[in-house]
Amino acid sequence: MAATGALPSSYQTPNLPPPSLKSSSSAAALVFIKPHKKNHNSIRCDITSPNSPVHFFTNNTSPEHLPVPMASESAGKQTKKVCLFYCAETKELAQKVAAESDGIELRSITWRKFADGFPNIFIPNAHAIRGQHVAFLASFNSPSVIFEQLSVIYALPKLFIASFTLVLPFFPTGTSERMEDEGDVATAFTLARALSNIPISMGGPTSLVIYDIHALQERFYFGDNILPCFESGIPLLKTRLQQLPDSDNISVCFPDDGAWKRFHKQLQHFPTIVCAKVREGDQRIVRIKEGDPKGRHVVIVDDLVQSGGTLIECQKVLAAHGAAKISAYVTHGIFPNRSWERFRSDKGGNPEQGLTYFWITDSCPTTVRDVMHNPPFEVLSLAGSIATTLQNI
Repeated sequence: MAATGALPSSYQTPNLPPPSLKSSSSAAALVFIKPHKKNHNSIRCDITSPNSPVHFFTNNTSPEHLPVPMASESAGKQTKKVCLFYCAETKELAQKVAAESDGIELRSITWRKFADGFPNIFIPNAHAIRGQHVAFLASFNSPSVIFEQLSVIYALPKLFIASFTLVLPFFPTGTSERMEDEGDVATAFTLARALSNIPISMGGPTSLVIYDIHALQERFYFGDNILPCFESGIPLLKTRLQQLPDSDNISVCFPDDGAWKRFHKQLQHFPTIVCAKVREGDQRIVRIKEGDPKGRHVVIVDDLVQSGGTLIECQKVLAAHGAAKISAYVTHGIFPNRSWERFRSDKGGNPEQGLTYFWITDSCPTTVRDVMHNPPFEVLSLAGSIATTLQNI
């Protein structure tokens, strides 16, 4: 209610007969609307009942009595209910996400194939998700599964749902983000364009959750019909480092300038070492560009690992410069052709022989199954972070 001047006299003194308060099973009330005595630019509304008066003001003037709190204010914030669908590769991660919050309910999809190999997909009880907040936990770990998952991703928003969130922890074409020669195809842009054309749900554009995308400029590849939300696995690493017995002796090493640009602000309270590749003849060799690893437990940090060659070269040069322990962290452990087998344990503090820890997240589910229970690997789950994001997005 707002007022810019004095009220007409007909409103200041309503010509109404006084109501009877004698015989009524429910409390009667009188409502008077009049200019405030001290401030003629505000309106005072008096609601008088047999029990107690309640006064309301249209400006910030302190009321003589506090207003009765609204029921919604006292009830507290309600938990957002989300129906979470998943593919075969992300079933285990989806179960962990649902275990993190009572507001997340798992929903399954029947994944089948026709005789010719094309997908035959069915969403059971599809009418039950009308008006619900819906999410899909995807894994584009192989080009062969992208089409069938895109089919579901395009179908769900059309089922009259309140909102749709796509959780794609690893954006797989992130390393193919630029053209260096005429004829190169930037497949990162191709996938971003495909995701940007997901149908709009009743709640508007799709929210897309991605963890530690490889190139920061890729966020601009997405169109206006999708809302990218870029999260990071680094908070999981920081929590794990705080649990180590030598947490006060940690230094962070970035294997190249790209990793430094991507992560140094999140890890700026740690002593920093930066490596770089330099060309010597026909070889590219890793050298320490800045920082001193001597006597430190050095943690190499990057967004992803494939063959692991760069990380192994970093390990060697750090050990040669006196690092007491060497560990590594990547958000996305891709490891094609079982390249994870190249990484060995340091066997109790011999950095020349291997790593103390190699932390990865479960953004690539097939890798997790391979490296589980194989030292030096340790999996930091994104489940809690995903659950929190689904509740707040």
